[in-house]
Amino acid sequence: MPSKRSFTDYISSRFYNEFYTAIEKYIEENPNNLGLDLKNVKHIGEISLSEMEVKYVLVRDLPELKIEFDVIVDAEIEVTEGDYHYDDYDLFNKWFLLRCSGDLEHSLDDFAIREISLYSQKNKNPHPLSDSLVPYIKREQLDTAAHDFLKKYYPEALKKPMPLEPEVLAEKMGLEVILRDITEDLSVFGQIFFHDSEAEFYDPDEGECISTSVRARTIFVDPKAYFLRNLGAVNNTIVHECVHWDKHRKAFELERLYNSSATKIKCQVAGGIKNSNKEATDWMEWQANALAPRIQMPLAMFKTKAFEFIKEFRQQSGIIELIDVMEPVIDALATFFCVSRIAAKIRMIDAGFEEAIGTYTYLDGHYVKPHGFSKGSIKINQTFSLSAQDAAIERFINPELRALTDSGDYLFIDNHFVYNSPLYVERDENGRLDLTGYARSHMDECCLVFDMSITSKVDNIYHTTCFLNREPSDITFGIKFHNGFENAPQERQIQMRKKIQAEELEIRKQMTDDPEQCMDLLLAWRKMNYTDLGLEIDRDPKTISRTVKGETNPKVETAALICFGLNLPPVISMKLMEVLGCKLNPMKYPDHQWINEALYMKYPEPIWAVREYLEPYGVEI
Repeated sequence: MPSKRSFTDYISSRFYNEFYTAIEKYIEENPNNLGLDLKNVKHIGEISLSEMEVKYVLVRDLPELKIEFDVIVDAEIEVTEGDYHYDDYDLFNKWFLLRCSGDLEHSLDDFAIREISLYSQKNKNPHPLSDSLVPYIKREQLDTAAHDFLKKYYPEALKKPMPLEPEVLAEKMGLEVILRDITEDLSVFGQIFFHDSEAEFYDPDEGECISTSVRARTIFVDPKAYFLRNLGAVNNTIVHECVHWDKHRKAFELERLYNSSATKIKCQVAGGIKNSNKEATDWMEWQANALAPRIQMPLAMFKTKAFEFIKEFRQQSGIIELIDVMEPVIDALATFFCVSRIAAKIRMIDAGFEEAIGTYTYLDGHYVKPHGFSKGSIKINQTFSLSAQDAAIERFINPELRALTDSGDYLFIDNHFVYNSPLYVERDENGRLDLTGYARSHMDECCLVFDMSITSKVDNIYHTTCFLNREPSDITFGIKFHNGFENAPQERQIQMRKKIQAEELEIRKQMTDDPEQCMDLLLAWRKMNYTDLGLEIDRDPKTISRTVKGETNPKVETAALICFGLNLPPVISMKLMEVLGCKLNPMKYPDHQWINEALYMKYPEPIWAVREYLEPYGVEI
């Protein structure tokens, strides 16, 4: 469907004469009901319609392709003086309402004006359509719209939890579903035909598109194409096209009034209607995308099944915290309702389970562990989780974030900036730092928040889905530290952190520019000797000693390795790097940039974990 079509423009042009004649007749038959406030005319002679303009049209949805529409007309009325001795006249503007009807299936050839009256703003429109004949459906009305859809076509899905069978739904609606290749590049995931036509489909055997006769009421689905790469499985696609048939036939027939060759809607993998970026078609796609999962997972039945799975997994695992069973619950719901994992996740959030927001976030080649937070503490386009690269960039460009992290108050653990306190940070069985169970359930208390924006080309109406679906895809995000939205760690944790900082600052004050003095001080502080340090960093203790004494020129990597072996906080490690003659230059050398980042963010980690952090960026220590 190409450019935006206007129902108001169409009927204003096609039925102008009919409107004019109807108002003219009304004025002639009801001269005393016009409420004219005469100024110049003493004795009314003639009352006539001189000009008129259709201001706007209010369209009401009716069954099938029938519509009613109220046409509001601004009419200029001329009243002339009846006394022939005078040549005076008055002009008035009155608004009229013409109640009309017609059937789009007959191209409005049965158009009729049912009633005409002076316009009053008291007129109400119970089932409104837009000027493009797209239904008005607000976000908060989506579940009601899905319920009404199921009540009409698939009422059994409202009685008990069940997987909806898309082919059965299509059959109930009088539609036929055919699976076949649509395009060579998989750019179209579904197509619905409203009229008989000849259509082009890609034939993989021939390696080219071929012309095929297609009947109206046919849905074609390419099983290899997926909405946003993971949302458009075949079931969702069929339901999506069924929504188009139920909700958007009138909009399509308006297109036919302008362009009789239009026959189909082609839905793209990227989440739009092929060959159109206009407002009306975007809203049609938004409605189909928003309603399809709600139809597959009606809210009341979905909640019933969700509570059932939550109870089951809690009993099986002995776990009480909801966040710890959220991922298996989502997977079980996806399997039961035959939908994608991300569709089930989003539906859980719709149903009020905000704990689902912190599940199935894929960053740096792994899934971030599930986490929860106080209800309403962050928005959909905000996150506690970001990639290591985004974290490094934000620390570099944002002085407020850098100030919070340079002090060692925040560490970068499991893709979160978390407050460095025992209540929130612990070591796992392998010695790696991890968030505590308390931290994962109270992220808003201990972690920094970041705003997300989508930098690749994706229409605004799909952003919510994209923000919640951070798996590998062509969608790229911009991440920005949410200044002023810092966490609020508990006071006791802050006091403990201040005590540790005071100890670190005292050690830093005792450090001189003598490498041997610094190493003796730091080894004593960590209750280690050169042999212990050598074992920790897999280096000969004598080699470390010679480096400290200046007998050999140390590499930056070696000096950094010593800092990591001693788990030195940034305020101390930066001084030791300088004393050893290995001051970092992140602006000049990319390796230095990542070593610097690790010294600030990963210093309490074991050596193997630091190396694992640096490996993706080609840095070896």
